Amino acid sequence: MQARGPKQLLERLKLLKKPYKTTQQFQVWQEGYHPKLIADEKMFIQKIEYIHFNPVRRGYVDKPEHWGSSSSRSYIGMKGLIPIEKII
Repeated sequence: MQARGPKQLLERLKLLKKPYKTTQQFQVWQEGYHPKLIADEKMFIQKIEYIHFNPVRRGYVDKPEHWGSSSSRSYIGMKGLIPIEKII
């Protein structure tokens, strides 16, 4: 099932919710905690690009900047929902 609007996305998030999560209606984040050391600028850029392309890989948008809450918008000179300070 591929989400093509807010209602479909909410339905998908509801289906992804773990059964033991009784205090919430939706599952937004993956479970697990796996910290990674950002060792250098190359790895930092790779992680930012990975995050920016998540909505594209999931089929929600065609380009990272089309995802309204993505910081990728700021990296290409567009206005984002939340102002960010670019470090690269």
